[in-house]
Amino acid sequence: MSIAAVPVPAGDDAVWQARVDLAAAFRLAVRNGFHEGICNHFTLMLPGSRDRFLLNPYGLHWSEVTASNLLVVDVDGNVIEGDGIAEDTAFYIHSRIHLMAPDAACVLHTHQPHATALTQVHGGRLEPTIQSAIRFYGRIAYDEDFNGLALANDEGDRIATAMGDKEVMFMANHGVTVVGPTVAQAFDALYYLERACQAQIIAMSTGLPLKKVSDNMARHTHEQIMPHVAASAARHFESLKRLLDRDEPDYAT
Repeated sequence: MSIAAVPVPAGDDAVWQARVDLAAAFRLAVRNGFHEGICNHFTLMLPGSRDRFLLNPYGLHWSEVTASNLLVVDVDGNVIEGDGIAEDTAFYIHSRIHLMAPDAACVLHTHQPHATALTQVHGGRLEPTIQSAIRFYGRIAYDEDFNGLALANDEGDRIATAMGDKEVMFMANHGVTVVGPTVAQAFDALYYLERACQAQIIAMSTGLPLKKVSDNMARHTHEQIMPHVAASAARHFESLKRLLDRDEPDYAT
């Protein structure tokens, strides 16, 4: 599949940085095993816009995504810039979340294995059994209704409503969606979500009962963690981009 580079206006540093960061998120998702074939999708509101967002072209493996081959899509699903297809479910899920939650500048949807595994069991929840899970205490929505593929605005609206103002949504029989005000914060959450789910599933596999932290202690620890999340996420994401700069520098082209 041939994807043409999108010319970026000279001096438009914010738009170009947005492209670089989102492309980095795709490459890092591959490194961490969060990807699934050519499926799933990440979006980022175009800086300065409330009705256009960056999206990966359907058909590209995520290891092929670069800053310049990302699409610009409007809220009606039209490709405004770029060469490629805006996959329907990507548009209907992401556009409605962007519209309903203005602070959700970045929306990441994956079928990453351990988090998705919890969407396949009755009553699957990320439990407060490890510090990395407590970071998400009170910040997860659970959509218990699987309605097939999201191929219409009403299904996108249902998903966005179910998510509300939460940072994470477990989508029954489907996968997870994570949002954030920046790519760095959204990807950091996606990373630690998967690690927490992985640890829980390993613990569950022992057959022994989970040792849950009390609600009071979970709430207290969550309040200790949250003031530092944004700065930590920024540092984490910059460290990961340095790895890409060393090993896969074409992501930023």
